[in-house]
Amino acid sequence: MFNKIMKRGHRKVAKSDGTAVDYVCAPTGRSSGPVSTSNIVVNHASRGGPLPVSSQFQQLPATSGVVPLPGTIENLPMFRDVPVSERQSLFLRKLQICCFQFDFSDTLKMVREKEIKRQTLVELVDFIQSGSSKISETNQVEMIQMISLNIFRCLPPASHENTGSENIDLEEEESYLDPSWPHLQLVYELLLRYVVSSDTDTKIAKRYIDHSFVLKLLDLFDSEDMREREYLKTILHRIYGKFMVHRPFIRKAINNIFYRFIYETERHSGIGELLEILGSIINGFALPMKEEHKLFLVRALIPLHKPKPVAIYHQQLSYCITQFVEKDYKLADTVIRGLLKYWPVTNCQKEVLFLGELEEVLEATQAPEFQRCMVPLFRQIARCLNSSHFQVAERALFLWNNEHVVSLIAQNRNVILPIIFDALEKNIQSHWNQAVHGLTVNVRKMFFEMDAELFEECQRQYAEREEKARELEEQRELMWQRLAAAAAAAQEG
Repeated sequence: MFNKIMKRGHRKVAKSDGTAVDYVCAPTGRSSGPVSTSNIVVNHASRGGPLPVSSQFQQLPATSGVVPLPGTIENLPMFRDVPVSERQSLFLRKLQICCFQFDFSDTLKMVREKEIKRQTLVELVDFIQSGSSKISETNQVEMIQMISLNIFRCLPPASHENTGSENIDLEEEESYLDPSWPHLQLVYELLLRYVVSSDTDTKIAKRYIDHSFVLKLLDLFDSEDMREREYLKTILHRIYGKFMVHRPFIRKAINNIFYRFIYETERHSGIGELLEILGSIINGFALPMKEEHKLFLVRALIPLHKPKPVAIYHQQLSYCITQFVEKDYKLADTVIRGLLKYWPVTNCQKEVLFLGELEEVLEATQAPEFQRCMVPLFRQIARCLNSSHFQVAERALFLWNNEHVVSLIAQNRNVILPIIFDALEKNIQSHWNQAVHGLTVNVRKMFFEMDAELFEECQRQYAEREEKARELEEQRELMWQRLAAAAAAAQEG
C-alpha cells in the first residue's frame, strides 16, 4: 500500500489558480505535555454536517508552540536534503503545513496547496516508516495533535438522514466515498506507522494516545466510507495489542457502542469492523475465561442477533460467537438458548443465517451441553423443517449432513425423533418443493437405520394421532351439519 502512496506522491504538481493567500497557523503557548483535544468537536449522535468554511480552505486551531510559517503554503525541503541535526525542526514545520484543512467540495480550488499538503504527508509517513531518526517527544505530541485535527471531525449526515426515510435497507445503500480521502488516508497511514513502529515508546505514547483519543477513534467507526473503517479497524487493533493499559477500556467502549446500537438506534456503519477486532481479541482470551467476558457474550454479542440489519455483520458475529464456544464448550447451552430467544419469526433470510450459525455452534458442542437444550432446539428445527420457504426447510435438513451433529442426534434419538417425526411426515406428504421432499426422505431413512424399533413406534403414534385428528374433524363436520339442519328447520317453521 505504501508503494502505491509513494507512486502517487511523484505526480506533477498541478498549478493553482494563481491566488496568493496569506494563511498562518495560529501560535499557542504549549510546547509539550499531553495532547488537548477539547477544541475538537466530534458529534456523531446527531452527525452534523461539515463545519462551515469561511475561506477557500479552513484553518484549524493549532496547539503547536512552534513559530508559524509566514506567507503562502510552500514546499519545504525533503528530509534527505537537510542535515540530520535539522530534521526534527523540519519535521515540526511539515506537521504545521498538515494542520491546514481544505475544502474538497470544489476540486478546482487550492489545487496547488492541496498537493503540497498531500506530498508533505507522504514524506512524514516515509520518515516514520524508515526509522532513520527517532522523533522527539515534543514532535510526537505535535504529530498526534495534527492527526487529531485532521481525522476528528463531524461526519456528514447518513444517507437515511438525507432522505428523511427510516426504512432504507442498509444492505442496498450506495457506499459513500469521502472527497477528502486523498489526505485522510495519508493521515491514517501516518498514525498506523507511528503505532506499529518499534521506535514508539508506549510509556510516552500512551500519554497522548489516551482514553479520549481512543473514544474519538471509536466514534469514527460510524463513517460510511468503508476505506476509513478499514484503517480504523487496523489501527484500533494495533493500539489494543500495543497498549495493554487500554485494553479493558477499549472492550468497555465497544460494549457501549453495541448497547446503543441494539437498544436505541439500530443504525451504525462499523458494527462489522468492531466485531472483526473482537474476533481476534476473543481468540486470545486466557482460560478459565473471566466472568467479565461471559457477561459480554450474554449482554452484548447474543442480543446483536436482534437488530434488523443483522445480515450485514452476521458473518463476523457468528465467528465471535463460535470462538466463545470453542474456547469454553460449556457456553454452548447459553449460546443456543440465546439464538432461540432471538429467532426470527417472519424474516426467512435471517432464519437461514441463524441455521448456519447454529450448525457452527453445534459442531463445537459436547453431549452434556447438547442435552440441556435439545428439546427447545429441535422444536424450533421442526418448525423450520415445515417452513413454506424452501431455503429455510432445506438449510434445516442440511444439519443432517454434519457428522458431529448426526452423532449428537443419534445419542439422543429417543428424545429428538418424537419431536420432529410429525414434521418429517408432513414434508413427505405435502411440501411443494421437490428438493425439500428428497432431503426429508433421506433424513427419515437415516432415523430408520439408526433405530428401526423407535422409528416404527413413532410411526405408530403418528398414525394414531392422525386417526384421532380425522375422527375429530368428522365429528366437527357432523356437528356443523346438524346445526345447519336445525337452522333450516327453524326457518321453515
